[in-house]
Amino acid sequence: MTRIDFHILQQNSSEAAMHYACRLTEKAWRAGHKVYVHCDDVTAAEAIDTMLWQYRAESFVPHSCHPADQNPVLVGCGEHAGEHCDVFINLAKQVPMFFSRFKRLAEIVSQEDGCLSASRERYSFYKTRGYPLNTHNISG
Repeated sequence: MTRIDFHILQQNSSEAAMHYACRLTEKAWRAGHKVYVHCDDVTAAEAIDTMLWQYRAESFVPHSCHPADQNPVLVGCGEHAGEHCDVFINLAKQVPMFFSRFKRLAEIVSQEDGCLSASRERYSFYKTRGYPLNTHNISG
């Protein structure tokens, strides 16, 4: 069963959520995991792609927005998540129906009004289906 972790940020911006997603992606990749970062749309996927290239000068996270590439990190949207089934980082407002094929799912929650209400709906969705839920309050 997929382990689901809600990472609750104190900041109220989508940029803070994207930056934290980059940090979490790098940490998971360095630990040897394959990662899929899921976004609402192509624009958001392109933004996180750009941020992964720039977010830390001393860091390099091999990633791609093309499922056919063999990088350990895939950024995307829609229904195709490549072949990854290890770590799923969700930046989208909805629960993608393919989430359960992953071993771990990280939900990133900022304090934006729209983000909070969508996060509560996702939390309820997972809880009513019996998934183990963990929360992590992230400061700074």
